[in-house]
Amino acid sequence: MTLPRRRFLKWSAGAAALPLFVRSARALDYPTRPVHWMVCFPAGGPNDTTARIIGQFLSDRLGQQFVIENRAGAGGNVGMHYALSTAPDGYTIVFVGPNNAINATLYEKLPFDFIHDSVPIAGTMQLTNVLEVNLDLPVKNIAEFIAYAKANPGKVNYATGGVGTSLHMCGELLKSMAGIDLVHVPYRGTAPALTDLLAGRVQSLFDNIPGAMGQIKGGKLRALGVTAAKRVPALPDVPAIAETVPGYEADVWYGIAAPRGTPPDIVAKLNGAVNAALANPQLKARMNELGGDPMPLTPDAFGKLVADETQKWAGVIRSANIHLE
Repeated sequence: MTLPRRRFLKWSAGAAALPLFVRSARALDYPTRPVHWMVCFPAGGPNDTTARIIGQFLSDRLGQQFVIENRAGAGGNVGMHYALSTAPDGYTIVFVGPNNAINATLYEKLPFDFIHDSVPIAGTMQLTNVLEVNLDLPVKNIAEFIAYAKANPGKVNYATGGVGTSLHMCGELLKSMAGIDLVHVPYRGTAPALTDLLAGRVQSLFDNIPGAMGQIKGGKLRALGVTAAKRVPALPDVPAIAETVPGYEADVWYGIAAPRGTPPDIVAKLNGAVNAALANPQLKARMNELGGDPMPLTPDAFGKLVADETQKWAGVIRSANIHLE
């Protein structure tokens, strides 16, 4: 059994610490006051937007306000450290995304161990990224992009919204699996990267589909492939990178966790409320507008997803020799 899987088993069982009757009483009454939902990135981004949409549904369903709090910094580590340091009573929950699986290996020293120090609650949304190129780059599909990169080693670049982001990992995974030498150009967010791509200052960009959609459909950029395992409804004519590079997959996923020791009955109540919200047609339509789909999961299934992703990106990060302090 690999280390992340052993840690997952501890993660999924981490809340089983209180007597049954105490946990049941807490879950029956919970919540009796506002719940603070920590988002470890600035307001206005996809993480924040998703949390606010689901938070409103949870507020309506559970009768208490779910207050979104933004604590950004260090790739999401500042907010996560704070959230996991709070009391494990169900009144602080935290937004989870690919950065948590990536950061476990990317950062040499963290003040917390995400899998050990938290318990999984639920999955929320799954979406994908897309590789797009400037129209002047003489490639029209992934196969041509790979051939061009091989013919010009170290001369083709790809931009992302920053070092260690899921977008960065998409590029490193493609480099590793296709055997190509691409130069990473990190920006402080995808907006300035997109501006430079349109101006021809960079050649390609891994981007979230919602941010790229307008430029792709407007014919200002060429989409070569999506990072999901198969084509997505938002861009049905754009192939999956996996159609050319078998086994390539780099999904974006979101979910919720809580500090280790949160009572299991409260975890179960939150999971049920989240999954009920995800079944709502209005919420599903709103997520589709963001380029994603609801991802209802049990706590155990979400824990397994995070453990698997942690192991996957650890291999990519070590192979690429990427480290942050």
